[in-house]
Amino acid sequence: MDKKGPVKGTDMNALTIWHDAAIGIRDGVVVWIGSSEEATILETTQTINANGRLVTPGLVEPHTHLVFGGSREKELALKQQGVPYLDILKQGGGILSTVRATQEASYESLLEKALFHLDRMATYGITTLEAKSGYGLDRDTELKQLRVVKALNEQHPLDIVSTFLGAHAIPVHYKGDPEAFLLEMSEMFDEIKQENLAEFVDIFTETGVFTVPQSRRYLKKAKEKGFGLKIHADEIDPLGGTELAVELGAISGDHLAVTSYEGIEKLANSNTIGVILPGTSFYLGKDDYARAREMIDAGAAIAISTDFNPGSSVTENLQLIMSIAALKLKLSPEEIWHAVTVNAAHAIGRGDVAGSITVGRKADIVVWDAPNYLYIPYHYGVNHTNTVIKNGKVIYERQGLR
Repeated sequence: MDKKGPVKGTDMNALTIWHDAAIGIRDGVVVWIGSSEEATILETTQTINANGRLVTPGLVEPHTHLVFGGSREKELALKQQGVPYLDILKQGGGILSTVRATQEASYESLLEKALFHLDRMATYGITTLEAKSGYGLDRDTELKQLRVVKALNEQHPLDIVSTFLGAHAIPVHYKGDPEAFLLEMSEMFDEIKQENLAEFVDIFTETGVFTVPQSRRYLKKAKEKGFGLKIHADEIDPLGGTELAVELGAISGDHLAVTSYEGIEKLANSNTIGVILPGTSFYLGKDDYARAREMIDAGAAIAISTDFNPGSSVTENLQLIMSIAALKLKLSPEEIWHAVTVNAAHAIGRGDVAGSITVGRKADIVVWDAPNYLYIPYHYGVNHTNTVIKNGKVIYERQGLR
């Protein structure tokens, strides 16, 4: 993954492959790349022999809802029985169930739970990720989530980019006045900046949530305060969220399941990255997936993500999402690897430090139990990770049966 990126259009089909290669690491940084024969003359203190396995950059996960209380496993059976989501909401389920559990959870319990999920992500080869708030829908709980993310970034080996998603849904007591709720959320911007709790601001632009004009006003306020922008766009109805992301210069437009042809064209002619979440379509049992194939063919830069969350995509396994991207989005293996490394890094503002094995960069590297890069999306539903190296240190090794 040696392109500076983001890698767009047909360029996503071109990978640089080194055979019989070696990588030199010093003080957590890649300092040399060459052949294994050349490496025999180097003085080393430790050698990791990949024994012919695939070696890639650490995976980058550009869209997660990492910090939340509770779980919603009881809803799966209701969905299978055909119970509409609105009825699930009336029964106390849905997103408001997670909001309630997150509001009631202590800071310590949220931290412990998120650490569990974060450790699991590391075992799947993820070395950098984004984490959103959004299950508070009030000042105190949103700040609690963001403070947990900040603590995780300080305590855990993985690098975490924080996003404020206070505008994730409309709480019950604001149902008739979403503008007032958005005002309450925007009044948090200064405090979030002062505590360095988030780098990006996101909003759910969708029917029944926030309109395009409301989202535009809210995000412009965030931009004026110095935040980068992200948008949950065009997930259910094609309202023009993708076009708004491009208009405002958002770093990414996420979901894009029903983006219009005009939106695809604008995305392709912009620096905004389309973050596609095929696991959400899969888990919700939808027949239609985002038109990622058309986006790439039009010239857009695409990343893919788990959308890890307790309601619509309950998995930390980005490798599984790579397989779904091949089968349902019709992406090539080469496009998929760009989508989970260099492009995903650019989608969270880390294109200069993550997603590539490059001399001078941090050594975030995965050794896979696979002979080549084609194998990972091909053999689906399992964990292919052998060894995960973060900042030059081994943080995970697969242990065989004993």
